[in-house]
Amino acid sequence: MDLIETLRSTGAVREFLPDPIDDAVLYRVLDTARFAPSGGNRQGWRVIVVKDPEARRDLRDLYLTGWYDYLAITSAGLVPWAPITDRTAEAGAASHANEFAAQAAAHAATGAPQGMAETLDSAPVLLLVLADLTALAAVDRDMDRYTFAGGASIYPFAWNVLLAARAEGLGGVITTMPIRREADVRRLFSVPDTAAVAALIVLGRPVSPARRLRRLPVGEFARLDRYDGPAFDSPT
Repeated sequence: MDLIETLRSTGAVREFLPDPIDDAVLYRVLDTARFAPSGGNRQGWRVIVVKDPEARRDLRDLYLTGWYDYLAITSAGLVPWAPITDRTAEAGAASHANEFAAQAAAHAATGAPQGMAETLDSAPVLLLVLADLTALAAVDRDMDRYTFAGGASIYPFAWNVLLAARAEGLGGVITTMPIRREADVRRLFSVPDTAAVAALIVLGRPVSPARRLRRLPVGEFARLDRYDGPAFDSPT
């Protein structure tokens, strides 16, 4: 695969063919992804390959509670759980989550196709990605703002999983929704206090082929010298 074309066409995939993914294929994906960079090369990621049907159903149910909150907050024109946001408006929007759950149930009752969240337990591959909290150099740990630096040692691995999956003809998505129910996820998968839930990666053979993605141009997010500096636009 051409690297540049792969980077420009590896988007989130949420619709999968029912084909099972062989363990040998999944092993190759993880074997390649492990070369991701991390602070001090400590490789603080841990992965649980979720195969047990009951655990998959329980994980789906935990996922759905956060998903319907997400839909309710988004419908109010807010970015769900943004570190800087109108918390009162967010809480008011989230109070309607049960309405979205009811709509999904009514939709399912008609026999119509359901989304990834409702069918999560039947996804070909579920990888629960954990962060070893003893391995993260979280330089912003003690700051009085939202902290995120520790993720720099975990999420490159998650992205490598998606890239390695592309090489195997797979697609997938990185979702952080299970973090909303982290205490329950810990109990479900016997996760110790020294680790935290970082993401759930869902993989499978995509229904639709990969296509070139559309994103904001560089000048929309890159500035010269200052936050409010001139846009760094193409010199040509």
